[in-house]
Amino acid sequence: MGQCFPKSVKDDDDSGHHVEFAGKNVHLITTRESWDQKLSEAIRDDKIVIANFSASWCGPCRTVAPFYIDLSEKHPSIMFLVIDVDELTEFSTSWDLKATPTFYFLRNGQQFDRLEGANKPELQKRIAAIMVETTPSG
Repeated sequence: MGQCFPKSVKDDDDSGHHVEFAGKNVHLITTRESWDQKLSEAIRDDKIVIANFSASWCGPCRTVAPFYIDLSEKHPSIMFLVIDVDELTEFSTSWDLKATPTFYFLRNGQQFDRLEGANKPELQKRIAAIMVETTPSG
């Protein structure tokens, strides 16, 4: 599936930066503090977090972004975050990223799954599995 690999040179063209990546129930993380705050909220509210590490210059990231936003609307019980790897370079490198987009799945602040690439069917499948797992049985 589509992936971008880290660029060694950063473009100066910021046109359209973030436009397609955040919105609806997707929260754009721009600082370490905003990451910590959202993670604390998720732990407090017992929510699964999906963190999408993307880049504005990455074609597959742009392709999957509207789908990610749609998923966030369909699954409000999950917290959807997006992190621009160029904006939070130091933070992003601490996550062992090999390509963008990479989706990290967290429960209680701890990673329990990871998906590399813009694989929409697999992303949807993993979210469906989370929903089954977290839905109380009657």
